[in-house]
Amino acid sequence: MEDRRQGIAELELGTITRTMEIAAPPEIVYEVLSTPGHLVKWWPDGADFTPQAGEIGTLTFGETSACGHAETVPMAVVEADPPQRFAFRWVYDADASAEPGSSLLVTFDIRPGEAEQSSVVTMTEAGFRERGWSEASVQAEYEDHVHGWTTYLPRLTSYAETLVSAA
Repeated sequence: MEDRRQGIAELELGTITRTMEIAAPPEIVYEVLSTPGHLVKWWPDGADFTPQAGEIGTLTFGETSACGHAETVPMAVVEADPPQRFAFRWVYDADASAEPGSSLLVTFDIRPGEAEQSSVVTMTEAGFRERGWSEASVQAEYEDHVHGWTTYLPRLTSYAETLVSAA
């Protein structure tokens, strides 16, 4: 019941927040969150951007084969502060700029964990209500993103931890 109440409260605020502990130091976690080559190992099918504030790039989701239908979406790096924070805006129209009110803001805050060589990551995605969508669209987009983060954030944790064990 607590999870459902949290979900309802988050939807009312138009924000998704998830916190996880990862058995990898902040420097590795930051690289996994901010580098296209690492990002595609746990989240999008393609990524093309430079991890510097002000840079514009793309994220691609879906199959890129001849019979698959990939969706490429623009993203704009808002903050790149290694190894503490990586933030970007996305879900905005290709002909618009990534601004509050026209996009969603994803922020990854990283801090050292209590265990040696570990990190605590808080992911926040905000801006659903500010987009000006209908209530039904806000709810549908919000639920789609909750499902997405529920699927992909565990992959982030596993992938980052494999980099530590491989070192």
